[in-house]
Amino acid sequence: MPRWIIVVAVALPGAVLALIGLFHPAELDASTATRWWQLHVLLLPIFPLLAVALWVLLRGESGPLARIARVAAYVFAVYYTGLDTLAGIAAGRVVDVEGERGEAALALSALGNELAEVGVYAFAVAVVLTAVVRVRRDGRRALAGAVLLVVATVPFLHGHIYWPVGGLAMVGISAGCALLAATADLIHRSVHPD
Repeated sequence: MPRWIIVVAVALPGAVLALIGLFHPAELDASTATRWWQLHVLLLPIFPLLAVALWVLLRGESGPLARIARVAAYVFAVYYTGLDTLAGIAAGRVVDVEGERGEAALALSALGNELAEVGVYAFAVAVVLTAVVRVRRDGRRALAGAVLLVVATVPFLHGHIYWPVGGLAMVGISAGCALLAATADLIHRSVHPD
């Protein structure tokens, strides 16, 4: 498989999320509810692809750091999906039907945000460990991508994909993944434990 396909594949989730973030309402209320829940239906299969991008960057890697990174990426995918489902789709639909952001929508949003917190911190662990594994494997040439990926993850922890902070975080995550893939031989190389 050509390297450019891998570079594009790992960059695409962050780039698509940044683009969709341009259309994400800043607040959930009666005027934004329909777009809110429909947008989160669209986001449902895309957010887990951030975890897949990390798995691709860890392809062929063994050892405890790579294994922990893979599990943390999985935890992100599961728990962040909970955010999209509860605070996105369910809360948005409740506001759409009821015409106001009442107690049910607030409770769904609160639970979704609690799940998201677990997810984003798991993502941070996965990102840091993936960066460490790639730098240990590929040396100095992986440093720019690793630093960009880690730094971009910090504003994502609280910025979701809201522009400008969350959207720019997604752009940085996309670029960091792309740089790491571009500097790594993910296809034909011997595998060494971390």
